[in-house]
Amino acid sequence: MEPFDSFLIWIAEFLGEHLYEGIFLAALIETIIPPIPTLAIFPTAGFLASQQGIPLIGVIPMIILGAIGATIGTSAIYLIALKLGRVVLLRYLCYLKISEKKLARVEVWFEKYGDKAVFFGRMVPVMREMISVPAGLLKMKIPKFVMFTFAGSCVWSTGTILSGYYFSESIGLGTTTLP
Repeated sequence: MEPFDSFLIWIAEFLGEHLYEGIFLAALIETIIPPIPTLAIFPTAGFLASQQGIPLIGVIPMIILGAIGATIGTSAIYLIALKLGRVVLLRYLCYLKISEKKLARVEVWFEKYGDKAVFFGRMVPVMREMISVPAGLLKMKIPKFVMFTFAGSCVWSTGTILSGYYFSESIGLGTTTLP
């Protein structure tokens, strides 16, 4: 078994025992270390919530904790971009195959769509983590960044967690125990 697969199994087991804490940690870590797929973890958490008999109202804290975790994690990336600046970041972004030309295009795009880019960017895989870089480089106001990040993360958390929650019910598992 590959290390990444082992890590995903560990996360699923952790979620089974610590659903609310697991959602927060997964969202926090995913924004800082992008290979962790919340697109897989959040629906799994919703599925487990349904299996554990958690009512729909009990899913709301999961959604909020997921959004808070993502907001904290992505704010760290924002602050790094804000403090280090363009020149230093370019030195490291080259390892991700992001050239100065690509970064310049992203900055122009961000200047045009800033607030909307942060809000909607939190709902798009890969862009979820990367939208913090131009926001920090272009010195988007911190309260505005946090507000749009949290709002977009709430939408993402709601959609992905509820998809797992309702999937469990739609396949007739309801609150029964899995074999």
